Amino acid sequence: MGRFDWVPVEDLIKNTRLSANEVDYRVRRLVNRGMIKFTQVPYPGYALVYNGYDTLAINHMVKRGTIYALGSLIGVGKESNVYEAIGVGPVILKFHRVGQRSFKTVQRSRGFLPDKGHCPWIFASHFSAEQEYIALSTLHRAISVPVPLLMNRNVVAMSLVPGVNLNTIILDEPGEFFDELIELIRQAYTLGFIHGDLSEYNIMTNGQQPVIIDWPQWVPPSHPNAEEILDHDIRTVCQFFQRKYSVESDPDQIRGGIIG
Repeated sequence: MGRFDWVPVEDLIKNTRLSANEVDYRVRRLVNRGMIKFTQVPYPGYALVYNGYDTLAINHMVKRGTIYALGSLIGVGKESNVYEAIGVGPVILKFHRVGQRSFKTVQRSRGFLPDKGHCPWIFASHFSAEQEYIALSTLHRAISVPVPLLMNRNVVAMSLVPGVNLNTIILDEPGEFFDELIELIRQAYTLGFIHGDLSEYNIMTNGQQPVIIDWPQWVPPSHPNAEEILDHDIRTVCQFFQRKYSVESDPDQIRGGIIG
């Protein structure tokens, strides 16, 4: 699929070195299981879809011993589905979903997608998962983010973060929490990461400390729009705390203190 929207049947026969009858038998079974789809137009061909791509990733993680059982769906976002799983302990699986309606927006806003050439949605989702894994792999050593366990294709396995989203809880000490959150933003910036979509919906807490989640859209401080993106993150956080807790802050002063 790196070369075709629909992989021709002839290519499947050639690359698998199976007979035409065997290929036909196998792809029909996969179509029936919703793992690939088939078209007659503009030529007979097949395409891998998310169910199949997810299955390949899960199979890899089971073989690696990262997970042993898949649990329930616990979250659905614009570009991801989140499941519980069991490994050595509780595990979170994030299935990245860069789909039809979001792909063009993501392509414009994120440097990890090619400007030109062929990039199926499942590959775009792989790149998205890879970006999040890169961020978590660096940041978890220094600040409060989920601990990454393994990434394969479009799926990132990470540690379970105890608590709830910030928008669903009433904080006892919102001023102190706000200061801690700004410090996390500063430390992430120092390490080379600007979140890029920060809000009360991707900050988790047990009521005490903040944990920042959802990092696929991060940009480095060297990004041409880095200051604008950082400013948006800071203003979104400041507005939430002012609106819900009447915590006063100066976004410009905060941004200046982070950038230095």
